[in-house]
Amino acid sequence: MNTRKLGVLVAATILTLPWLGGWLTGSAHGLTAGPTVAVAGIGILGASFLLTWGAETAEKDVPRAFAIAVLAVLAVAPEYAVDALYAWQAGVQAGTPAGAEAGNLAVANMTGANRILIGIGWAGIALFTVYRAGANSDPAVKSNSGFLKNAVSLDRDISLEVAFLLAATLWAFLVPLGAGIDIFDMAFLVGLYVLYIGVVLRGEPEEDVEHVGVPAMLGRIPNPFRALTVIALFLFSGLIIFTAVEPFAHSLELLGEDIGVPSFFMIQWIAPLASESPELIVVVVLVRKARSTAGFNALISSKLNQWTLLIGTLVIVHSIALGEYGALAFDAKQAAEIWITAAQSLFAIALILNFEIDVREAILLLVLFISQVLLEFLALREIIHLPITEIQLLHLFTATYVALALGLFATRSDELVRLVRDTRQILRSAVHGDTAEHPFSDD
Repeated sequence: MNTRKLGVLVAATILTLPWLGGWLTGSAHGLTAGPTVAVAGIGILGASFLLTWGAETAEKDVPRAFAIAVLAVLAVAPEYAVDALYAWQAGVQAGTPAGAEAGNLAVANMTGANRILIGIGWAGIALFTVYRAGANSDPAVKSNSGFLKNAVSLDRDISLEVAFLLAATLWAFLVPLGAGIDIFDMAFLVGLYVLYIGVVLRGEPEEDVEHVGVPAMLGRIPNPFRALTVIALFLFSGLIIFTAVEPFAHSLELLGEDIGVPSFFMIQWIAPLASESPELIVVVVLVRKARSTAGFNALISSKLNQWTLLIGTLVIVHSIALGEYGALAFDAKQAAEIWITAAQSLFAIALILNFEIDVREAILLLVLFISQVLLEFLALREIIHLPITEIQLLHLFTATYVALALGLFATRSDELVRLVRDTRQILRSAVHGDTAEHPFSDD
């Protein structure tokens, strides 16, 4: 057994122990907001690593249908825990100011997680991949002539994911036009994901997944001990996340009040960092091993999971807590947050429409994300005074993203046509069960 990988596994487990000890002894309940955020947040971070490694290791033993459908849900479980918490509270406290605020916080956390995944994840990993190419040759990095034109090439096998992500993004623009996240949003977004899973299972050839790091080490454990190890990782990480998520989220709200930052800002930008960090770190590891294509594929698949399952199932949690069907309502501020999130997603899809992203495009994606968050934070702290309201600022960035996206779609219309054609061919091959018709079957 690799000592270094074992050390990483032990380190992630150690991250969870302060919270576990405090929860078991009851001492965690006596902590103030700051220490609770630190201890619970670090515990969730460690548990997210364990959950991710357990899910990847399980792919060696479970049926492929289960691996794709169920393990994809596990990948967003830490992030979903926070969202589900507020969707549940919105149902339990429906009709009260606290219930309305909880609904807004559920939307804030969802939009923040999605924008972090693209603004930091896609952009940051693309820049890191090109940077690493100078020290470790990566076949996915293209050296183009021109200033900051080196690019990361993406795998055209993810055409299906890009096309479905585009469909989910276009639908997201419609969500704020209703009374909230409702049954129609659930039907379309969850249905879209179910269709995606069905196409993947029927339309693509079976592939062996080569793991790296801790999952590779755990994968060499013989059964039944490997299966027991995976189950233990699931149960332990689930316990940590389940017990830590509520005090972590509520303490973030209190901490925001203490430092003069609205709770929605803390839930939108700080809470997702604990759950998104493990995935980003795993992708960084893949890039360091010159497997940037696999890393980017993982990020795009994760975005599709979040943009469909994470949004679509919130109304289910809310309705269960409510005791009857009810849309998850939100205010005008969160409507603007959904629009800017959809607009950023549209722009990001336009950037990778040619299945590569160069340094200039990644920098633009990162700068737009950072500048919006920074301007909003500085305005909230009254460090600067903007001539427009927060909602108008969001609308301004939304318009910028959409204008840039439409410009790219216009100049890359041939690529858009090819994406539609390839997706249609993938769907046709899935329906007829003929993998030979798959557009990339010979790649």
